[in-house]
Amino acid sequence: MNETGSETLNSSEAGDGPVRREGGLAALSVIGAFLASACCVVPLLLVMLGISGAWIGNLTMLEPYKPYVVAATLVPLGLGFWQVYFKPKTVCEPGSYCARPRSAIITKAALWIATVIIVLAITIGWWAPLFY
Repeated sequence: MNETGSETLNSSEAGDGPVRREGGLAALSVIGAFLASACCVVPLLLVMLGISGAWIGNLTMLEPYKPYVVAATLVPLGLGFWQVYFKPKTVCEPGSYCARPRSAIITKAALWIATVIIVLAITIGWWAPLFY
C-alpha cells in the first residue's frame, strides 16, 4: 500500500502474465499449424521448391492424425485471438513488459501466420489438385 491507501502493482502484477500468455498461445498455435500441415502442405511445398525424395512420402503417414491436430491447434488459436483482440486491456506501468508494443505486434503476426497455415492445411483437398 502507498500513502493514499491504494495498492501499487509492480510490473509483474501489472500485466506481464497476460502478455506472456498471449505469446504462449501464439507459439502453440504456430507449432500446431505446422504439425497440422506436415502431412499435406509441407510435402507439396517441398516438391514445388524442387526438393524431393522418398522420405517425403513418410510425411503422409501423419494424415490420419490431421483432424486431431487441427482441433488441438484451433483451441490456442482462438484463445490467442481472444486474448489479443477482445479481452479488456490492463493498464501497464511505463517500461513494463506489457507496455512494449513490439511484443504485441509479434504475437499478432504469429497468430495470423498460424491462421493462414491452418486454413491451408484444412482446405488442401480443394486447392492441391490445381497443382498436379
